[in-house]
Amino acid sequence: MTKPVLEVVAGIVWQGGRYLAVQRPEGGPMAGWWEFPGGKVEPGESRERALVREFREELDVTPEEFAFWRDLRHEYDEFSVHLHFYHITKYSGELKSMEGQNMAWTDPKGAIALDFLPADIAIVEALHG
Repeated sequence: MTKPVLEVVAGIVWQGGRYLAVQRPEGGPMAGWWEFPGGKVEPGESRERALVREFREELDVTPEEFAFWRDLRHEYDEFSVHLHFYHITKYSGELKSMEGQNMAWTDPKGAIALDFLPADIAIVEALHG
């Protein structure tokens, strides 16, 4: 049986040399893990449009300056994810937790103190490299 593949966009938001991490809210899938904000690309939607939509829905901001950085695939037991990571250097609006998720600014020069999703570990390590 072939596992479903989820196309996902994620934004690495920078502010003052630190990047934003969000914690998956309680009651949802993979609750409690930390990740880069973003979400699934809808059928027929471009990745860039999905990134803007997800940031508006989750954080009430609109990415204005962003660039594709890299992608990776990760296998979970029930599904695979194909993640597309973007560096976001400018956004409009004020960050708000629209889904009750915790947020933290992370110093890439410091130790990795948050429990990131397994799919994000390689990205976190690259940022801290």
